[in-house]
Amino acid sequence: MADFILTAPKGANKKKHIVGRGSASGSGTTAGKGNKGQQSRSGGKTYVGFEGGQMPLFRRIAQRGFSNYPFKKEYACFNLSVISEKFADGEKVDKDSLVSKGMLKSGNGLVKILGGGELTKKLSFYVDKISASAKEKIEKAGGSVELISAKASAEKSDKK
Repeated sequence: MADFILTAPKGANKKKHIVGRGSASGSGTTAGKGNKGQQSRSGGKTYVGFEGGQMPLFRRIAQRGFSNYPFKKEYACFNLSVISEKFADGEKVDKDSLVSKGMLKSGNGLVKILGGGELTKKLSFYVDKISASAKEKIEKAGGSVELISAKASAEKSDKK
């Protein structure tokens, strides 16, 4: 039986280059940072867009208009073809059932059903949004559709 000596290839293990340890080390005195200035100081950093003290471009340009980005709603969309594969006849399709079948990560987001594909099973849908073609196909197959947002707003108006 032969003895094997396992070693790293030449140049794989390099010694850590330590700076600022005297002139004999090769990187003493200024430690490779040049002479004086912001970059030579500890903590001497600038932010993204810094222009050396000049008023930065992002502050020079006026901010105009309105952005709807903070208020945007993102829906997890599912086609009827995918739902018909995963669900059995007579089942309820809502956020909890979609999470349990592994189609949705968490029940916190909004769900929309799209009309792609055919539906032959009778399913009851409790979702946030549904396309007109999907609603038509579901009702044609004998299923039912109930929108969560419509139900929640009706409950709020009842409480007032």
